[in-house]
Amino acid sequence: MAEPYYITTAISYPNGKPHIGHAYEAIAADVIARFKRLQGRDVRFQTGTDEHGLKMAQKARDLGIEPKQLADEMSQHFIDMCHALNVRYDVFMRTTEPRHHEASQELWRRMEASGDLYLDRYEGWYSVRDEAYYDESELTGGEGEERLSPHGTPVEWTVEESWFFRLSKYADLLLALYRDHPEFIQPDSRRNEVMRFVEGGLRDLSVSRTSFDWGVKVPGSDEHVMYVWVDALTNYLTGLGFPDESDEFSKWWPADLHLIGKDIVRFHTVYWPAFLMSAGLALPKQVFGHGFLLNRGQKESKSLGNVTDPLDLAERFGVDTLRYFLMREVAFGQDGSYSPEAIVTRANAELANSFGNLVQRVCSMIFKNLDGQLTAFTRTEADEALLAAVQSGCSQLANEFEALNFSAGIEAWMKAVFACNAYIDEQAPWALKKTDPERMGAVLLCLFMAIRDLTIAISPVVPAAAAKVLDQLGVPAGERDLVALGDAGWYEHRVATGEPLGQPSPAFPRLELPVEEG
Repeated sequence: MAEPYYITTAISYPNGKPHIGHAYEAIAADVIARFKRLQGRDVRFQTGTDEHGLKMAQKARDLGIEPKQLADEMSQHFIDMCHALNVRYDVFMRTTEPRHHEASQELWRRMEASGDLYLDRYEGWYSVRDEAYYDESELTGGEGEERLSPHGTPVEWTVEESWFFRLSKYADLLLALYRDHPEFIQPDSRRNEVMRFVEGGLRDLSVSRTSFDWGVKVPGSDEHVMYVWVDALTNYLTGLGFPDESDEFSKWWPADLHLIGKDIVRFHTVYWPAFLMSAGLALPKQVFGHGFLLNRGQKESKSLGNVTDPLDLAERFGVDTLRYFLMREVAFGQDGSYSPEAIVTRANAELANSFGNLVQRVCSMIFKNLDGQLTAFTRTEADEALLAAVQSGCSQLANEFEALNFSAGIEAWMKAVFACNAYIDEQAPWALKKTDPERMGAVLLCLFMAIRDLTIAISPVVPAAAAKVLDQLGVPAGERDLVALGDAGWYEHRVATGEPLGQPSPAFPRLELPVEEG
């Protein structure tokens, strides 16, 4: 029986349409999910939208509509984004669903049963944009200047009755978690930040609001709605059927990976594990906080007029091209930059010129010079060396992807692609056609084997283009996993079928540099 793997993205706040950051996280999670499936894991991939909170209520009021109408309209944009970017989720969780209210209220009851909730009065700084509370020491500005959160968002002084969670009770348990399980928060820089925050002391957390009613009702206190982060984080349980802790729940929980942006690491690595400890539930195995994508080195903002619609990029350059660029260009976990020029340059150099051209040349020569026939052939030392280099590149890609080092994994894969191109130049099958046709055939068929493995290895990143190439190679759908890499048995079976290779069509077309807008 396949080992389960449960991965989640952060659920997106749908008070605006998806931006490039949402696309980046969704694509990265999809790459991980597809990679795990190639390893033979039984994968469950969940994403969704976080539809409650003051920010949504205010946006709906500004538009003159009900919050639920806004949530329905905007969440569809995130569903559409996933479909357009070939993000193959298993569950799309919306926090306005009745089952989610039930799950959130059950988590609340369990925290209450642990003695971790009490009623008091909250006075302090709150950022509507972040949906977060901040200590005075964390703010910037003052003496007549606008007070801002650590993320540069406006804060307002808030006074209201509130339920509090005894977060302070969990400081030592959290620090022990970070020390004993350094893999829990990744990358290391994020873990160090969180440890410093917790070591500085934890205050109890306000976990309900009375100043608006767009949210999950607090059990037994209908005038209170839950703090949006209690509700939002619970989505990871709701999608598994909680509070029904059936075999399905036991199979998938705890989550293997919460993939999130670095700006919400505190919620996932301080509040969330404390809530789960209080409720007597297992903790997720890992939280990974990725970096931000910058537009030509600048953070996107509406005021700068540089906000990018990821679907425009996908339509302009191709879905697989965008997916490849985002995983290749940026060291995962760090901030990175993108521009149309960078996308075109990277895609042409690697996908079109190096790999795409290799596939097209080899398949075309097999079609023209061998009538598309695949036959058994005797390998030389040079052939064995090439196949070993390809096997090494694919193995390194798998090892790096396992550690979420996508750019390093693709770099290793590219070295194997370069080895194939060097081999074809050295062996010169076009010259062998005249002097040694048998050797020409061996060279082309050796490259055919290499291309098949390289295509499977990169398929989590460029699934549509990889499927097109594998279809052209005649690789059965059930034989496109990492287990089969380096196994010559599939090739012998392919030869035995006698099915010829058809005329190939390019899977990775060259792109044109965008025209400068004057």
